[in-house]
Amino acid sequence: MRVFLLVAAMVVTVLTGAAPAWAAPAPLVSAASGQCLNVRGGTDAPGTALEIQVCTGGPGQAYEFTAAGELRTLNGTRCVDASGAGTSPGTAVIIWSCNGQSNQQWRQNADGTITGVGSGLCLDVNGAGTAAGTPVILWTCHGQANQRWSFATTPPPPTGTAPCDIYASGGTPCIAAHSTVRALYGSYSGNLYQVRRSSDNTTRNIAVLAAGGTADAAAQDSFCAGTSCVITVVYDQSGHGNDLWYQGSSVVPGSSQSSPAKATSESLTVGGAKAYSLYINPGNSYWRDGHLTGVPTGSAPEGMYMVTSGTHVNSGCCFDYGNSETTRKADAAGAMDAINFGTECWFGGCQGSGPWVQADLEWGLYPGGSQAWNPNQRALPSKFVTAMLKNNGTSRFALKGSNAQSGSLTTMWDGNLPNGYSPMKKQGAIVLGSGGDCCKPGGGANLSAGTFYEGAMVAGYPSDATENAVQANVVAAGYR
Repeated sequence: MRVFLLVAAMVVTVLTGAAPAWAAPAPLVSAASGQCLNVRGGTDAPGTALEIQVCTGGPGQAYEFTAAGELRTLNGTRCVDASGAGTSPGTAVIIWSCNGQSNQQWRQNADGTITGVGSGLCLDVNGAGTAAGTPVILWTCHGQANQRWSFATTPPPPTGTAPCDIYASGGTPCIAAHSTVRALYGSYSGNLYQVRRSSDNTTRNIAVLAAGGTADAAAQDSFCAGTSCVITVVYDQSGHGNDLWYQGSSVVPGSSQSSPAKATSESLTVGGAKAYSLYINPGNSYWRDGHLTGVPTGSAPEGMYMVTSGTHVNSGCCFDYGNSETTRKADAAGAMDAINFGTECWFGGCQGSGPWVQADLEWGLYPGGSQAWNPNQRALPSKFVTAMLKNNGTSRFALKGSNAQSGSLTTMWDGNLPNGYSPMKKQGAIVLGSGGDCCKPGGGANLSAGTFYEGAMVAGYPSDATENAVQANVVAAGYR
């Protein structure tokens, strides 16, 4: 990243004692770490702490001084604030509604330090830390690198050869990555899934043909010739061990009412090579308890995407992929955070006959932030569909979707969580192909049909630039 100091403007600051008004918001980069001043989780909730984080160019990393001496962020909607109007070293630095008080007034000095007018203390990376997530506080000014900040050019868009490379370059690494058709990392050379044949109940792992490549469908064809096969597990490519086993297997104890999906229901080509989908019908479901293996819990921010189909759908509850209950019960509002794709529209706000990208947040599928009409929601009936969800855990979630063969993402919702869902109460399991309250004796929510080709879950709140780059990668993969 090219970083530059706006020297002339800082000289004005020193001579006049007033903060300059910058032409446009820009990242503030710590001289000690090269990381950006960041609103934790990307949320706009007053009281949210500031930290340093990998530079992604999101709105929580764009800052501007105003003529009133404010330091504004999140598209100018929040002010950097000394928490509780504190004036002692160690005071937390947060965002708050702009009020013009002295604890929201700042001055950038010629050496790159930023002083609070009300406290006389400097913005400081706590403990001279350089790791992403280190808090930013107020501390006695000493001018060392962890107190020096410079405005920077907008970082380049996230890049990578596969979706999880792109997410990582955007500062939101994959904590689970699943696909039956291709590698989701450019370096991944392992197994994608396992099949079991009915003739003798033996199993075979199906790997990629080469690192970063597509599935070895010929290996499945040879193994399953003359008999039938089912898909027993879809392996996690992220290294976190979040493999998705079918509910009803010995790996998912206490399961019932679920069976593995047939392995040969649908073939397709990706990048010109043959592959098979995970073709889910009512009674098929996959699951993993990942709360100890990196899956976000509670109100931690997260994002996810999947490539699915708009032609193999129904209105049964619930074709989900994402964060679910470890109990496999409908525990509470906010206990889930999963993409839902189907033709059920429980609360209104959907247009056309579906299918729609919605958020299964438990106790409800949401096409937007409430049960009201959502003019931006739309059906996605394409053969291949990209569906995305992200949730900062406290105040905001977004839904996006597109044709997975061409075009850019459409934002169906980017706004407040529904009433009663803040903060989120995620438990950290992963579900695919059913609702969260599935597959224990007496359970339900396993009536859905849908197709899964690939998907991933990430820690953190992905930037729009990251998600756009993932969509471009999906299109370039060449689903046919």
